[in-house]
Amino acid sequence: MAAAAGTPARASFGLKQAQVPVSKISNVRSVSLPIGGRSFPSLKARRFQVSCAAKSETVDKVCQIVRKQLALPDDASVTGESKFANLGADSLDTVEIVMGLEEEFGISVEEESAQTITTVQEAADMIEKLIEKN
Repeated sequence: MAAAAGTPARASFGLKQAQVPVSKISNVRSVSLPIGGRSFPSLKARRFQVSCAAKSETVDKVCQIVRKQLALPDDASVTGESKFANLGADSLDTVEIVMGLEEEFGISVEEESAQTITTVQEAADMIEKLIEKN
C-alpha cells in the first residue's frame, strides 16, 4: 500500500481540478476526496495521477540537457516520461545530467535528491521546487 505525505497535491478529473490534502491519499487505487463540499470516500479510478507538473519550458530545457549529455540524435524521442535508464544513461551519466541541470538553472541539488531522479519529469519538478525555495 502506497502512502503519501507532505504538501497538498493537485488532482485533475475531467475539466475540474481539486486541491487535495495529501494525507487523504491512502493508496493509488482508492482516494478520498472532498469536492465541492461533498465527500467521496472511495473514488476509484483506472488511471489516477498526482503530479506537481513543472512548466513545459522547464521540461523542454531538461529534455535538451539530457539529449546533449547522452549525445542522443536529434530525432531521439525525449519527453517528460522518459526514464534516464531507458535512454541509455548509467549512474555516471545521471550525475553528469544533474551537474548540467545545476549549471543551467543555477541550483544546487543534494546528493540524496539526485539519486532519486529517474525521469525527465522528476528532474523538472525538482528544479522548480528548488527554484521556488530560493
